[in-house]
Amino acid sequence: MVKIRLQRAGARNRPFYRIVAAHVEAKRDGRFLEIIGTYNPRLNPPKVDVKEDRVAHWLGVGAQPTQTVARLLRKKGIGKEAA
Repeated sequence: MVKIRLQRAGARNRPFYRIVAAHVEAKRDGRFLEIIGTYNPRLNPPKVDVKEDRVAHWLGVGAQPTQTVARLLRKKGIGKEAA
């Protein structure tokens, strides 16, 4: 099963996240299938960039977003819950 989740990057106390499609068994910062966006919580307001066509593709083939990613996608108006 594939999840759309956050992968942490950035230095200590300066978080920066990639939004990735990864297998459920993969470690948080381990192997992934594709980078589909970024999330920078340090900006005001936090910045979310996503490749909408790739998110739609992964959701279409059955990937499940984590709660955090689902919330970020809803704020951007993307995904099944956006309606």
